[in-house]
Amino acid sequence: MTRTLYRGGRIFTAHTDPSRQWTDAMAVDGETIAAVGSEALAFAADTVVDLEGAVVLPGFTDAHTHLLMMGAALAQVPLTDARSLDAIQALLREARDAAPDATAIWGRGWLFDSVPGGAPTAAMIDAVVSDVPVYLDANDYHSCWVNSAALAELGITRDTPDPLGGEIGRDVDGEPNGMLFETAAIRYAWARRDSSTTDAERDAAVDRVIDAYVRAGVVGVVDMAFNEHGLAAFERAAERHGGTLPIRLAAHWLVENTGDREQNLAQIDRVIELVERTRSSWVRVVGIKLILDGTIDACTAAMGAPYADGSNAAPIWPLIDLAPVVGAADAAGLQIAMHAIGDAASDDALTALERAYAANGELPRRHRIEHLEYAAPGTAERMARLGVTASMQPVHADPAIYPNWAAMLGDERADRAFAWPEYEQAGTLLAFSTDAPTAPYDALANMYVATTRASALDTSVPAVHPQFALPLADSIAHATRDTAASVGDGDWRGRLAPGFAADFAVLDADPFAEGAATLLSARVVRTVRAGETVFEETTGGSAPRH
Repeated sequence: MTRTLYRGGRIFTAHTDPSRQWTDAMAVDGETIAAVGSEALAFAADTVVDLEGAVVLPGFTDAHTHLLMMGAALAQVPLTDARSLDAIQALLREARDAAPDATAIWGRGWLFDSVPGGAPTAAMIDAVVSDVPVYLDANDYHSCWVNSAALAELGITRDTPDPLGGEIGRDVDGEPNGMLFETAAIRYAWARRDSSTTDAERDAAVDRVIDAYVRAGVVGVVDMAFNEHGLAAFERAAERHGGTLPIRLAAHWLVENTGDREQNLAQIDRVIELVERTRSSWVRVVGIKLILDGTIDACTAAMGAPYADGSNAAPIWPLIDLAPVVGAADAAGLQIAMHAIGDAASDDALTALERAYAANGELPRRHRIEHLEYAAPGTAERMARLGVTASMQPVHADPAIYPNWAAMLGDERADRAFAWPEYEQAGTLLAFSTDAPTAPYDALANMYVATTRASALDTSVPAVHPQFALPLADSIAHATRDTAASVGDGDWRGRLAPGFAADFAVLDADPFAEGAATLLSARVVRTVRAGETVFEETTGGSAPRH
């Protein structure tokens, strides 16, 4: 094993004791940190790396991401910066002209307030691309906007019923209008994507996503919609890398509400089998993911009070369906992650967990609620009592995309948007992530939003709710130490301390000394996972080493 001493830097350890959060040297023995500080300097190393004053952070763990979707998205038409229908149409026209032989066009990231009235239609796409199907995932990936050719390819007509938990958008005459909401997007557009994607294309997507993450200083990821395609693709990737991966992967298996209790529980049986089979693998299934509601931007999140337009959304998993699945998964020792953006959804999530705890008794458990964009007062305290992690995404609070979110609520609820300090104060474990590809995957930009509540997408946009910003040290700890803990790994990775995994990133700038704005320009110049350099910026360019 290689024994390496890293010295002469500013090393942020993410220790829970603020007085022990900084050191200047770190000794690595194989895959593990052997010593820090003066003890590291006395370490008998084979190799010495002079950090030359660089800042070193624990490697980031993106604790909520969608890996195959992100890998695919990196090759799709990017629409987030297109802030008008004309701009969206121009990008689609360019994409068609650039690929005249393509049999379909996929795009991603459009925002509702970039479309007139927030109401996209198939005709808007048909005006520029009508000869092939076009599928455009919304920025939140809870809706898909398609053209007439795609509706025809999917076989969607006025007689097609809405699936459970979803809706096919329709015009005043009842004809499909080109919008697929929630499970309608999953059952139709995403099913079409999965059936038409080859293993070679999935392998390319895996390679893209691994490359992107190691360049961003990310050493661990938690996939939040894993399925058979993802499992097979990442197991093939591990084979290509000699049985390992440049990033550590824990995954939550997506369980869909079929409306049938026995079918729902049968999905749990499959996950139990996979957890046992992958327990010591680099591709590790740890639990289940349940999508309880939609998003506030699309008015599909389940709220305790109606939206500004008087509408509200029913949960995708009503409590009568949710409670049996949560009870069975908890009893089996699976980690449960529940997407709950609206306060009605998070209330149902916690009620289901309370019932499971009462039925199953004392067990080691660390369940999670994902997003919590608006949660009722008292939710953080309730989560702390139950030991439930708050898994939240700073980049979703970016002020550049906030106005539509606030307008949909239209009342004082917007004043408590993404209230991270509430969870800290309650003693709830707070884990930061990006939810890529619904938002940029860049870890440093995520930290910029967390520590300023300003926009990483458009720096001309002023901060919103700066009172909810967190100190940089706390933000980084939530994205490293606490994200590792969120999947049960907090006792061996996520911090730079003796006995912990040698997972870290080296930056070319010091945001602690130079200010938060540096996070938007700083670069990761080295990423180390388990003592191995998996990315290093070299003179004249940069390249992964995996």
